[in-house]
Amino acid sequence: MNTDKRKLLIKGLFYDAIGMASGAVPLVGGFLDLLWAPYAAKKMSAMYPGKKGKLASVLVFIEEILPFSDIIPTFTLMWLYTFVWQKGEDYGELRPIRVRS
Repeated sequence: MNTDKRKLLIKGLFYDAIGMASGAVPLVGGFLDLLWAPYAAKKMSAMYPGKKGKLASVLVFIEEILPFSDIIPTFTLMWLYTFVWQKGEDYGELRPIRVRS
């Protein structure tokens, strides 16, 4: 699992770098974002399946389409949310309590 985490982090850093680099190109950057935004959304949903991945793909699409928001590292933030900030899978679930008799 650690190698999967590392691969996702490296991919995320790479995709964030591409998204930020498109903003560095003076006149063409905005047009590159029109091409990059759907691709980034597709990659985000492939990297993080489920509801959270779908929500993150919508957010990365919006972030890439909006001007001057290329500095937000959306892929890296999603990785941090998934592997660092989020509680365990059983967090918030109701579990039965054993009562001694």
